[in-house]
Amino acid sequence: MLAGGGLAGFSVLSLLTSGYLAGEPGGAEGEPPASQPHLVFILADDQGFRDVGYHGSEIRTPTLDKLAAEGVKLENYYVQPMCTPSRSQFITGKYQIHTGLQHSVIRPTQPNCLPLDNATLPQKLKEVGYSTHMVGKWHLGFYRRECMPTQRGFDSFFGSLLGSGDYYTHYKCDSPRMCGYDLYENDNAAWEHDNGMYSTQMYTQRVQQILASHNPRKPIFLYIAYQAVHSPLQAPGKYYERYRSINNINRRRYAAMLACLDEAIHNVTFALKKYGYYNNSVIIYSSDNGGQPTAGGNNWPLRGSKGSYWEGGIRAVGFVHSPLLKNKGSMCTELIHITDWFPTLITLAEGQIDEDTQLDGYDVWETISEGRRSPRVDILHNIDPIYTKAKNGSWAAGFGIWNTAIQSAIRVNHWKLLTGNPGYSDWVPPQSFSNVGSSRWHNERVSWTTGKTVWLFNITADPYERVDLSSRYPEVVKQLLRRLSQFNKTAVPVRYPAKDPRSNPNFNGGVWGPWFKEDERKKKPNKKGADKQKQNKTKTKPNRKKGHSVDCFVGG
Repeated sequence: MLAGGGLAGFSVLSLLTSGYLAGEPGGAEGEPPASQPHLVFILADDQGFRDVGYHGSEIRTPTLDKLAAEGVKLENYYVQPMCTPSRSQFITGKYQIHTGLQHSVIRPTQPNCLPLDNATLPQKLKEVGYSTHMVGKWHLGFYRRECMPTQRGFDSFFGSLLGSGDYYTHYKCDSPRMCGYDLYENDNAAWEHDNGMYSTQMYTQRVQQILASHNPRKPIFLYIAYQAVHSPLQAPGKYYERYRSINNINRRRYAAMLACLDEAIHNVTFALKKYGYYNNSVIIYSSDNGGQPTAGGNNWPLRGSKGSYWEGGIRAVGFVHSPLLKNKGSMCTELIHITDWFPTLITLAEGQIDEDTQLDGYDVWETISEGRRSPRVDILHNIDPIYTKAKNGSWAAGFGIWNTAIQSAIRVNHWKLLTGNPGYSDWVPPQSFSNVGSSRWHNERVSWTTGKTVWLFNITADPYERVDLSSRYPEVVKQLLRRLSQFNKTAVPVRYPAKDPRSNPNFNGGVWGPWFKEDERKKKPNKKGADKQKQNKTKTKPNRKKGHSVDCFVGG
């Protein structure tokens, strides 16, 4: 059961409410064992809700199944519908509206990154003695060197900066004649690693090297953000053998990629045991968003897909595996969100969160480990003021409280409200992947002829979002719209700048990487430009505490 009351008890009040001995528990002789746990966060990319063995998938994931069965399965766990938003919320503990990343993802050509005034999880862990390492996909911006992973708290970084790319060559084309290499070792292109190795295996190999060379008596934070199973759909040939029976080519490729990923998780877990970390470790596994059916992913029986605010876009595969758990082999159905990992891991690490830090996440370790109620009663899935407006949306449809043309979604206790255009809304059953042709889909199509811009669901009773209750419970709709409005008053301006031609890898030795030069930033604008800049600054200065709205806010 979720935290909070049921249908009958719903109220406004409830709304507000170099190697060490294998198997040894330690490292250098005479050093005390680490009291702080080793933290390993594994983030899969675009893994669908159904795409794990214990959710009934035809794709076999024995490692994930075993780790989840021996740990705690998170079955009411939410992320964001796309890459950058989930990653930014994990690493800051803040909603998108509080970092300016409300819209879409950070594009490789944009002068944009996770705002530098936000403390990150690795920075906080370093304060209490952790060694911090990231392997895999960053996707939080890189236009300035200050935006790079090693400048945001990681002692080392090995991986890609962009959202996707070739698994073997590590090249990415954002548009014609806008192509470049995207594999980094710390702050430089890792040309010496350009040996055609499949990224899932290459990243796992790097994790093994880090564990072999670190002293397990000293705490380590490993953030492993695999590229898989994001498109392009590529996998080593041997993983296709067991899925020849899947006729749909995209699903077959996806299955092979997931099989390789499952094996990679096995190898990471084995390394944790081999080098003496496992007994004092916490392993968290999560997908960053829902699956993309056109790229082989499946979220059945949930509605929607990656990029949408239906459950199929934001309800994720997730579990915690650790010898430190009190209730092993259990299932957690309490409400948990990806922002919760920030305070949870800092608390586990015996760290401190500054009093003036305004977090949106909660410490949920006791909820997961001991089965206690979640401190979380709501989730702001997002408010995106610049997403394409719903044609039929209006203030009137939002009872004068909210403009329902705006894309937004919120969860409070059992209730979920969506406004605007929530995104792709079909249900895609597993049978959709059994056909030979890619043009024929057995989706349950949803008609938009009614012109709806407000939906209300009791997610506890109807997790598949089949029964819209907005007309039956207008007072509940109003309450959730007011809550949206309250959240919106705390929002900061959206950061989504135009493409910068200087980002072209052709100007940077054929490599995607920082292009913004500090001396250019310091150039003084002419008087006319300075006056205009000053005016704009006055218009958009945020004030979260007082709730002042600015031009790009909703409902301002």
